[in-house]
Amino acid sequence: MSSTGRYFDIGAATAQSLDEFIRRQKRLAKKYDISLKNIDYISDPNLLGQFQVYCSTSGVAGNGALMRLAPVPLFFYKHPKEAIEFSGYSGQITHGDRKAYDACRYYGALICATLNGCTKDELLDKAFYKKHKEWFGDKQLCEEIKQIAEGSYQKKGGYQDGIRGKGYIVNALEAALWAFWSDKDSFENGVLAAVNLGDDTDTTAAIYGQLAGAYYGYRKLPKKWVEHVYAKKFILNLSKWIAYEGKNWKQTDVILPSHSPSLDKPVSNDSETLYAQPDPESDSILLSQQSRRCRNGSHGNQNLPDPGNVTSSETFNQASKPNSDASQYAQEQIKTLPTSL
Repeated sequence: MSSTGRYFDIGAATAQSLDEFIRRQKRLAKKYDISLKNIDYISDPNLLGQFQVYCSTSGVAGNGALMRLAPVPLFFYKHPKEAIEFSGYSGQITHGDRKAYDACRYYGALICATLNGCTKDELLDKAFYKKHKEWFGDKQLCEEIKQIAEGSYQKKGGYQDGIRGKGYIVNALEAALWAFWSDKDSFENGVLAAVNLGDDTDTTAAIYGQLAGAYYGYRKLPKKWVEHVYAKKFILNLSKWIAYEGKNWKQTDVILPSHSPSLDKPVSNDSETLYAQPDPESDSILLSQQSRRCRNGSHGNQNLPDPGNVTSSETFNQASKPNSDASQYAQEQIKTLPTSL
């Protein structure tokens, strides 16, 4: 969703990964005679197991992987190990560098810990990673992210001490955590501190806002900012829906990616990974469908397409309610939720 109804200023790495994802979707659809209209609703594990979702290449470590992270730990926060692992997966889909994977895992752990009641001192503890190492399984953080976890961002001078809100994910993570560490318990102070670092200001502030928002809560956000948020009601409903679905999630519900993240390795080009060659037609078909969805929705309420008749090769997960309007379903679910989520 977007404040203009269409995406804009999308990062190059994300755009390239989305284009590659679309090409692979078309190849899968062609191979199994599935219409492009229905391709997003496949839930057959046998088909999903053949689809390589990691669409980035090695060495891609931009901050775009981190700025969109919050819904993942919000959904899985009652299951910390899964929250952290899926946080890493979410970044790896579009940013193939190990540092992007680990930055998302560490930040996902902080958000998860926040939602489970950790204090700010506990979140900023230089031993946080060591104390929660079991959450990370057998995959240790790479050295650059480990240094941040051990407090490299805790510099009183901020910009003067080398803190930079740049597009490189290591810089961005450090800058966002510096803003959280130095915000004097004020969301507004933290956002302004992040922005005043310069460079990639909006992304640094967005990364800060995920952790700070989880910690301070909705009621402590500046009202003068909240009242100007586009599609505010829809965003609130969607957030509650994510939390509701996450609360009811069970570990048996998960379908893990069939291929572990190819950390710092090029994506395989063999036929089994469904890596398609560039096809402008497939891009234009699916992107035009996305554009129509955006234009047809108003105030962020983007209708999901009706998948129509389903053939035997097009197995759908009925629990995802593909025939429902996402906004309407969210409205139904929040009626069962407490007002202070």
